[in-house]
Amino acid sequence: MVAVTLGKLENIDPRQLWPMEAKDFTPWLAGNLGLLGEALGLDLELVRMEAPVGSFACDIEARDTGSGRRVIIENQLSETDHGHLGQLITYAAGLEAGVVVWIAPKVREEHREAIDFLNRHTRETVDFFMIALEVISISGSPPAVVFRLAASPNAWAKTAAASASKTLTDKTVAYQEFYQGLMDELREKHKFTNAKAAQPQSWYAFSSGTTGISYSTAFASGNRLRVELYIDVGDMTKNKAIFDALKAQEQQIEKEIAEPLTWERLDARRASRISVVRENTSIADASTHEEEIRDWVVKRLLKFKAVFGPRLKAALAATPPQSANVGVAAA
Repeated sequence: MVAVTLGKLENIDPRQLWPMEAKDFTPWLAGNLGLLGEALGLDLELVRMEAPVGSFACDIEARDTGSGRRVIIENQLSETDHGHLGQLITYAAGLEAGVVVWIAPKVREEHREAIDFLNRHTRETVDFFMIALEVISISGSPPAVVFRLAASPNAWAKTAAASASKTLTDKTVAYQEFYQGLMDELREKHKFTNAKAAQPQSWYAFSSGTTGISYSTAFASGNRLRVELYIDVGDMTKNKAIFDALKAQEQQIEKEIAEPLTWERLDARRASRISVVRENTSIADASTHEEEIRDWVVKRLLKFKAVFGPRLKAALAATPPQSANVGVAAA
């Protein structure tokens, strides 16, 4: 028999790493939303910390790039309590959240049951998560953070509820089924996304790692399927500057992509996009050519990430300061 040497698993008090919740843990979490997204099955982008709600402030406001839903995160470094539960509900209402996340190192059973209750009885477009924060070390190794799901929505039940209320048409169900297969392949084979549950919508966006810029795919009007780099950092002037910085490299970018792109600055709108289009393709075609269409999308999303990804930071760095036309409608 071969002797096996095992290390000793040790639990570490999170306050050893982050003495202060607001000053230490919240900024760390804001900079490591990818770790939290893995546990939630979402791609998260930071919007802001300390999002105001009346005289209070939610710890973190983020966005689920896949669905565009607003995500609010309330964290604490102590045992869950009634006060934070009340704050969580207040923030969810005040910010019109689509995803609500509560993080604590110790979850009391009555609060886990409260989150389960909210998932059972709220509308199907709102999801509540309870995360148990764990910090572990193995035989003195550097500490590692584990986000353990203590309570989460039942995606199947909520989809069934939506179907029962006739909010889903045959077409939206087809979108959901197509994007479920797409995100499963991107997640499991290519580590491209954290997303696990598709939404019944005609488009889906995946995080680029740069807030406000995403790799997207959409069934557009005129029977066209589009894969695109979508640019909307919240400011029209910045969006156009990012687009222009990339457009200046058009010849080299198209050479690396290995096909011509459609460059849409969209001067009358806030956002801009760069895309490749597959003509004569609708969601109806996915029922008979799903693998072929999915393969087309996957190859181009991976190529967009490989080609545009290394260029995004430099393009963003070249943008001017925040301008006054933030509120112009996005594309």
